[in-house]
Amino acid sequence: MYQNGYEQYKMQSVNTMTRGEMLLLLFDELVKRLTRAEIALKEQDYDLFDRSVQRSREIVEYLNKTLDLEYEISFELRKMYDFFLFELSRLQAGRRGAVIEELKPLVLELRDAFAEANKKAAV
Repeated sequence: MYQNGYEQYKMQSVNTMTRGEMLLLLFDELVKRLTRAEIALKEQDYDLFDRSVQRSREIVEYLNKTLDLEYEISFELRKMYDFFLFELSRLQAGRRGAVIEELKPLVLELRDAFAEANKKAAV
């Protein structure tokens, strides 16, 4: 019963989020999955590594698919997301931690830019 209540709470939280809050949540999850992949790689837990990278790809693909192409910035974001997907493919193929070290700061920078835009939009 407790689990059901928690699931209802999570669902209600997600359903009441603004688009900006949802975007930040997705970026936070992406950073979390990249960090998890990094740790799994160091611990040679390749199953967890592969699942984490795959989930990262799914998040970026979702972000890419949901772009509103009425805005010019969306075309630049699409290029960035395509780059992220390319890098995630490199990461999965080569299992090189250096790729995560290059990619994670870019994701964090974009997340922070969205967080700043979300603050300004709320004012």
